[in-house]
Amino acid sequence: MMDGAVGTSLWEKAEKKVSVWHYNIEEPKIVAELHSEYLAAGSQIILANTFAANGAEVARDSSYTVRQVVGTGVRIAKETINGKAKVGLAIGPLTGLLKPFGEITADRAKELFEEQIGCGMEEGPDLIYIQTFMDLEMMKIAIRAAKHYDVPVLCSMSFMGGVNAAGKKPKKAHTMMGNSVKDIVDAAVELKVDAIGINCSMGPVDALPVLREYRETTDLPLVFKPNAGKPKMGDGQAAGAEFDIETFADDVLPAVDAGATYIGGCCGSNPAYIKRLAEKVRAKLEAEG
Repeated sequence: MMDGAVGTSLWEKAEKKVSVWHYNIEEPKIVAELHSEYLAAGSQIILANTFAANGAEVARDSSYTVRQVVGTGVRIAKETINGKAKVGLAIGPLTGLLKPFGEITADRAKELFEEQIGCGMEEGPDLIYIQTFMDLEMMKIAIRAAKHYDVPVLCSMSFMGGVNAAGKKPKKAHTMMGNSVKDIVDAAVELKVDAIGINCSMGPVDALPVLREYRETTDLPLVFKPNAGKPKMGDGQAAGAEFDIETFADDVLPAVDAGATYIGGCCGSNPAYIKRLAEKVRAKLEAEG
């Protein structure tokens, strides 16, 4: 069992709505409190508050260093959890697109990911979780940076929902940049990652077909962390509640039979969501012997 949303949950706790990695330095108590709540809810993997804390974002939004922000984030998680669960270094995508679609060069992306991951690994997390990427090429750069270290590397991508330009729902899942499940699995196998899957993107019902497509394509362990709501930082709210706790837990539960190894929540979920989900997963596994 993984945890749920970090960013939207911290926005709910904080008085000041800023990029959430600020809280590692400015409000460390609420970060530790959230980790403690997820641990009590049944999470066995707790993600450090490091998701978007790459050099470009940290420099744009503060006078802190990446080492301060990321190192402190991992340290808070480790000290709070105190060996009672695994601590994951969370790595998110860069803001912007790689050339030729955007302005970020592959070398610059490599530099930013190596710095962020390196600073986090100095504090000794148990694993690296590369998440919410929409561009496989960018994720591959992050994976290569992560593979310098002898810890498990879990990855998940964000997929498109709804209909395509022709007004039809695509038969196969794809990311914003057009990457298919097979594309992602091929890269995961080539780069020897330890798990692959889907996070963010959509709610559990819409995300389940993507998980099943993964299972049809690979024997790798699978990650399933769908949304319970969507971030709404701009209007002073943390996230819109699209699914109540019971509905979310019921809708995620089929992921167990669909082949997910790592289960949790993304945007809009919080410790109460994870607690109920963990209860339902335990009950299901106990009933099945």
